[in-house]
Amino acid sequence: MSHIDKESLKALAKLCRIECDEKALEKLLKNLKSILNYMDLLKEVDTEDVPECNHVLEAIQNVMREDKTEETLNRQTFLANSPSHVGGMIRVPPVIKF
Repeated sequence: MSHIDKESLKALAKLCRIECDEKALEKLLKNLKSILNYMDLLKEVDTEDVPECNHVLEAIQNVMREDKTEETLNRQTFLANSPSHVGGMIRVPPVIKF
């Protein structure tokens, strides 16, 4: 599995819709080979008597806090902290273009 060549990487980049110039492709190939070599090294580790686990931090539990109501900022203070506002509302950049 650790064998990957430039042509395979180009095909993979095309499938993933990733544009890579020649320099970026060389760097990506080098890094990918390094990762795959490390995965091959991990295959050599004996895990016969190691129990399965779903999460590394199984002993941790969610820490819940009590909800508390507190004073809110008045509108003028709230708007004074915003970069742009109009008509008593914060102006944000559009996220949908028609």
